[in-house]
Amino acid sequence: MAVDCHASPSSSTDSVEAQRLFDDYDPLGDDSALENQKSDVRSDKPTPLPKAQLATLCIVRLVDPIAFTQIFPYVNEMMEHLHVTEDHSKIGFYSGLVESSFAVAQVVSIYQWARLSDIIGRRPVVLLGIMGIGISTMFFGVSTTLTGLIMARSLSGLFSGNIAVIHSVLGEITDSSNQAIAFPLYGLCWPLGAIIGPLMGGLLSNPAPKFPRLFDIPFLQRYPYFLPCFVAAIVAFSGCLYGYFYLGETHPNMQRDRTRKEDIPLSECRDGAFEKSSESASVKYILSIPVVRALCLSGAGLSFIATGFDVTFVLFCYTTIQQGGLSFNATQIGYALSIAGFMSIFLQLFCMPFILRRFDHARMYNFCMGLWPFCFVLLPGLNLLARWGGLDELTGELLPATQALVWVGIGVILTISKAAALAFSVSMILVKDAAPNPSSLAATNGIAQFAMCLSRSFSPAFASSLLAFSIGYDFVLLRYLWVLVMTLICFLGTTLSRRIAEGRRRSPRAMADRGGHASLAMAH
Repeated sequence: MAVDCHASPSSSTDSVEAQRLFDDYDPLGDDSALENQKSDVRSDKPTPLPKAQLATLCIVRLVDPIAFTQIFPYVNEMMEHLHVTEDHSKIGFYSGLVESSFAVAQVVSIYQWARLSDIIGRRPVVLLGIMGIGISTMFFGVSTTLTGLIMARSLSGLFSGNIAVIHSVLGEITDSSNQAIAFPLYGLCWPLGAIIGPLMGGLLSNPAPKFPRLFDIPFLQRYPYFLPCFVAAIVAFSGCLYGYFYLGETHPNMQRDRTRKEDIPLSECRDGAFEKSSESASVKYILSIPVVRALCLSGAGLSFIATGFDVTFVLFCYTTIQQGGLSFNATQIGYALSIAGFMSIFLQLFCMPFILRRFDHARMYNFCMGLWPFCFVLLPGLNLLARWGGLDELTGELLPATQALVWVGIGVILTISKAAALAFSVSMILVKDAAPNPSSLAATNGIAQFAMCLSRSFSPAFASSLLAFSIGYDFVLLRYLWVLVMTLICFLGTTLSRRIAEGRRRSPRAMADRGGHASLAMAH
């Protein structure tokens, strides 16, 4: 291809603009866009973490998983209590509908919250979202109709749309030298909340018969699922109060009291000179970046699979042994989900920092995605163990030896699932690296989270309906149709994850570098 050595003024202007964008964007390098605008003078020593900000962010982040997961142990039981349907096989469909309403509402609001944070700042958006989660969770506890449950859950989803903003705050207080420490610590918040939430829901739901001396009152008899919602709301209000006093503003253009050069965020300083932060890129431009598109597609697959597994596991445990499940009650389901949380904490705390330092992030993401098929394939084995061991004729429960085997199997499967779920933490780093510039971090996170929440919005209803449909048949292929379908979706997800590496190779900076080398070669 010939090279035009006599470029017009307009093309020259375009080239300057393109070069400016390329300077702001380099997802292939070791540093993200946030670091591209930091000082070029670096040492091998990691940048000190802002411990107070990180601790506050972790406390704020803990609110969402507690409020989100505390309904899982009792949501199927709640459908029965409210007499939503008299057909036991359809309970999974309605519980999935309630769970999906959260993600549907989150899809509607997630990008709007991200854009609003670019206008009014990260801090007010984060605090407003947490307060709204607390209020809507209390409404859920006093709802007595399916419509009321869906409305309360949808309201909670609307306020939870600020998750992209919370991710952006983390990206703005860290850089590539310390993210291997900060991201795993931040990643602990979800599994920790996934321990507290299910335990809270399993132990505090229907408290009057469980703890008659403390909670045998008319109000809790009428609203047996209010107590766990109330405690979750108190956690949310406490997190909001703590964040009000200790969470600082991190938006590059909204830093206050920056009077000295060393006080100015590094995103505003280059080569020792002050520089105005870049404007937030448009949605069209962000989506034109190949790696961002790949992250959105793969993130949607990851979110669909992970949410589908969580919903399937809970409904599988609640289903009777004769129908292919484990006949667990709400308390046992809560214990199982808490085991998953402990496994996730162990992996985040002891494995994640080492892995992030030693392995390429895109390859690690692909490996995690490749673990999901095993989770669904191994799940029916738990029912086979329960059937093989038999039931106690007096109590109708599993024999002690059989229970031990089943719980060991649960531990193995949940450990695999939480290892696969490490892809979420890696995804946050990949999205941060793909942001065109610091001011576009919230928008980029918003787009990626939008894709995830969109797939998560219909995943619960799809997975629970598929399982409810399958258990009604005796024919083997139909009885385990849910395993076949979800496993195929998992393999599709692994295919999508491989596009991330390809997208990074096709990034604007990489293409510009290749073009520059070609031009130099032709000039010589």
